[in-house]
Amino acid sequence: MSDAPFPLPEDGVASRLMAAFDADAKIPRALDALGPLAGRDVVLVDAGRGFRARQVAGLGARVIALADEAAVDGLARALADLGDRAAVRVGAAGATGLPDASTDLVVAMWSAFRPPADAEVAEADRILRPGGRLLVVHDYGRDDHVRAEPAIADETVAWSRRDGWYLTHGFRVRVIHAFWEFADVDEARELLGVAFGAAGRAVADGLSRPRFSHNVAVYHRNRAGVGPSPVGRPERDPGRTKPPGGAGAAA
Repeated sequence: MSDAPFPLPEDGVASRLMAAFDADAKIPRALDALGPLAGRDVVLVDAGRGFRARQVAGLGARVIALADEAAVDGLARALADLGDRAAVRVGAAGATGLPDASTDLVVAMWSAFRPPADAEVAEADRILRPGGRLLVVHDYGRDDHVRAEPAIADETVAWSRRDGWYLTHGFRVRVIHAFWEFADVDEARELLGVAFGAAGRAVADGLSRPRFSHNVAVYHRNRAGVGPSPVGRPERDPGRTKPPGGAGAAA
């Protein structure tokens, strides 16, 4: 489920959901800023249907997309037009099957590196080259999304605290204030209902405009946690002076 933090349907609605979610493409831009991605070998863990693999390749990376055995053929077909910019392999976060020191970045989104993730981090460190980077995307909470999916609130807030698992295991966090953008409130109700069920439709009914906030945390660290992060403070969206819900304290 690495394309998004919600299940994607099998029909054409999936493309509409992905177009609405993070409509400004802040998430791939943050990955590029924290990597960077261009000209580098990037392992994408649990690559889903290839939406994110396509974004990463579009930013100039050479992508190695990992999936389980049941999904690998479909993923290979979805990315076939990318040619040598994307390779598909069977593998998982804790057992990539890749050689030692064979990649520049490991990127995981939502479905992997859920704390405690010591084994997965050790595997990432094994396959990263010296100077390599690990980037892990999870929900940050403190947004409209939590109203649609309240079950995520406790763990996402706990992960981002100073005494949470990530910040005590060599990671820093960048908070991305992403938004869903819709043509109108009717489309918001339809798509949020597909993503989050009745709770999503209820949140849509209370929107005053067709926009839905969805904050995302990108936890990042150097290989083996060695050396300072190349990314300077403040760890938040450019142009935003005070993230809601204490985001500055978490970063």
